[in-house]
Amino acid sequence: MEQTTPDQVRGRWKLLLVLLVCASPLIFSYLTYYVIKPTGRTNYGTLIDPRQYPIPALGATTLDGKPLALESYKGKWLMLQAAPGECLQPCKDQLVAMRQLRLMTGKDRDRIERVWLVTDDNPLDTMLMKVIEGTHMLRVKPEAINAWLPVEPGGAVTDHLYLVDPHGNLMMRFPKSADPSKVKKDLGKLLKASAIG
Repeated sequence: MEQTTPDQVRGRWKLLLVLLVCASPLIFSYLTYYVIKPTGRTNYGTLIDPRQYPIPALGATTLDGKPLALESYKGKWLMLQAAPGECLQPCKDQLVAMRQLRLMTGKDRDRIERVWLVTDDNPLDTMLMKVIEGTHMLRVKPEAINAWLPVEPGGAVTDHLYLVDPHGNLMMRFPKSADPSKVKKDLGKLLKASAIG
């Protein structure tokens, strides 16, 4: 019977160690997926089934009364805020956050449009309009908006920031007083994963 030398034993341990190092990512991924099972959702905003919420005929007009359908912005990602013309501080904060979020997407900012759906005929604050320059402002009937945009239980349409995909389907709603850094992460993931818009 052949006797193993100390060099052969060391060689076998080295081979076993190399095999273990090579197999460790596979073993770790198996354990993570089947044993640890990550819980919770990975997105901050609430996903909405886009097939149920295509942009309806809202009868939207520009501030000077000319008809302009929200569908005319198809092909871009749309961040929406619905609020009356007398935009109080939470509304102002959300409109400014939309502006900042678009800027924070860097080279992808041209893929995003911002829209303020003004739900009444009140005049708008000119200082605010300067601050949010580049935001499209459309007047719409509140009934049309309330029939289209879903809200959190006990909430109102004006509480949320909404996201419409480039096909013209509502697909995400962010919570009241949304954290801009978390919204930015969701937006970044969507833009990275999507080749459209």
